[in-house]
Amino acid sequence: MRKIIVLSMISLDGVMQAPGGPKEDTSNDFKFGGWTAPFGDKVYSKAVENELKPADYLLGRKTFEIWENYWPNNAQFWPGINEGNKYILSKTREKSDWKNSHFISSLADIKKLKNSEGLDIQVWGSSELIHLLLKNDLVDELRLKIHPVLLGKGKKLFDDNAHPSGFTLTESTVTTTGVILASYKRAGDVKTGNAGETIK
Repeated sequence: MRKIIVLSMISLDGVMQAPGGPKEDTSNDFKFGGWTAPFGDKVYSKAVENELKPADYLLGRKTFEIWENYWPNNAQFWPGINEGNKYILSKTREKSDWKNSHFISSLADIKKLKNSEGLDIQVWGSSELIHLLLKNDLVDELRLKIHPVLLGKGKKLFDDNAHPSGFTLTESTVTTTGVILASYKRAGDVKTGNAGETIK
């Protein structure tokens, strides 16, 4: 069984839309594309470098189409993206000229993919797909870059339909620009209790 790993750059209020540039995703009149640009440093760059190691990818159609128009001709920064298998959840497309692109159409297809043999499966962007995965308890790890900025409106990492789940922090660091890099692993059900009794 493969792990499904969600990697996301988010604001303090959970917005994940268009972190990379002004023209990346302007849907719903989003005006802050490229909002991660002021926060880069060596720690941040090293974290990204580690995330670009060989993997397979599960993407929503909208994110795939953004990538499809950029990465095939700009892969010197991320050579593995052309070689890795890209699985795209879509009900409107069935093929692409970008090599190693495979279209799937259902939650059942995602479960079959997760239960197959192969590399870990990374999910980048793809907010609607992430909501579907979280709703159905299919996310094994969250690797988040939490930026010290509020964006208000925009596509969010979490919605109100996520399956209640416990996670364990496995790794964390803070960059010189105040970005929290945090990795979480799925860890059972939500635990509850009386908070007052745990304060010492």
